[in-house]
Amino acid sequence: MWIYDKKLEYPIKISRPDPKMASVIITQYGGPDGEMAASLRYLSQRFSMITPQAKATLLDIGTEELAHLEMVGAMVQQLTKNATIEEIEKGGFAPYYVDHGKGVYAASASGVPFTAAYFQSKGDPRTDLFENLAAEQKARSTYEYLLNLADDPDVIQPLKFLREREIVHFQRFGEALRYVQEYLENKKRFSYNKTRS
Repeated sequence: MWIYDKKLEYPIKISRPDPKMASVIITQYGGPDGEMAASLRYLSQRFSMITPQAKATLLDIGTEELAHLEMVGAMVQQLTKNATIEEIEKGGFAPYYVDHGKGVYAASASGVPFTAAYFQSKGDPRTDLFENLAAEQKARSTYEYLLNLADDPDVIQPLKFLREREIVHFQRFGEALRYVQEYLENKKRFSYNKTRS
């Protein structure tokens, strides 16, 4: 089903350790509006979609979110791998370090572990697509907040890339919602005409 190209969707080459930045970027790995929740949300919702276009959109974006998860994990790993204990303590990364070392663990910036409660699969195509539109806007906001905190161009550029992908995903979910709504409207008209004849 998938062909995996063994490279990141956008190159991550962070040369300067910054555990403080890693401690907030981790939220886009396993936080409430992060890439893991997005991927699982879309790949799960896909099964309830009623048009081929909507199914394809959810599969495409769900898969891309996995690539973004990989990027965020690479950022956290590169921001911490050469960090000294002093840098870890000074950057407020010590609580994370005590539990996970320099490993990448699915948690929010506040330390809450990932939970499936972060995403919904309602089974109603319209409801799910509206949720996805909101999810993409929340992720875009989070990337903007992360950009406000970043000062390293090696961190800023991938964050900008990820923010822009949230905007594109929002647009694609809007298109999928139009397809679903048109399909449902045509289905009602067809059913109405069928019962009258």
